[in-house]
Amino acid sequence: MLVSGCGSSDDWSAPHTKPTAVGTLGPGFVDRTAPPAPEATITPRLGSWDGVHPSKGYRVVLLTAGEDLPTRTLVGAVTRWAEQEHVSLKTVTAADPGQFVSRISRAIDLAPDLVITAGNALVDPLALVTPNHLDQQFLVIGAELAEPTQNVTATDWTGASFRGEGLGMPTAYDPATFTRERAARAVRAGVAAVLNGLTGIVIRLD
Repeated sequence: MLVSGCGSSDDWSAPHTKPTAVGTLGPGFVDRTAPPAPEATITPRLGSWDGVHPSKGYRVVLLTAGEDLPTRTLVGAVTRWAEQEHVSLKTVTAADPGQFVSRISRAIDLAPDLVITAGNALVDPLALVTPNHLDQQFLVIGAELAEPTQNVTATDWTGASFRGEGLGMPTAYDPATFTRERAARAVRAGVAAVLNGLTGIVIRLD
């Protein structure tokens, strides 16, 4: 099922200017003199991303699978962020495992500036699809890909670092850590990184 959400503009057929970051990353987000290598993990200082916002007209697809409480918490965080930042948001929901790859493809076909994913069930399908679409940026929140390509960034924390069925559920996995506040930080920190070209990495929050 595809649901179109509200934002600065729901019509994505018009010409679109490449988005930019409004504001700058604060001290402690990353060492700009030694940028992180692909697949590296960084732990930015709390709030070092607060000064970064997307430019007007930023287009985001929220790709989600699952009705568990952690996934619902992440979805709520993305929706609230989009409203606060006046982002144009569309939501693609995958209700059945047989739909996951086709739903990812549908999200890509919408040609957003960023696809944000929520739901552990999407990790393995994303690992399959994303290397073939390097021009599309993805942000995985509350989980990560075991071997992300440069177009896949992740934000997670201790208690939320699922990396695929082949690796199993981490022993530290804890649904109770998916709080509204932590999910909101994950969205903002991840988007700030993508807007600043810091992609293909894992952002580990305290």
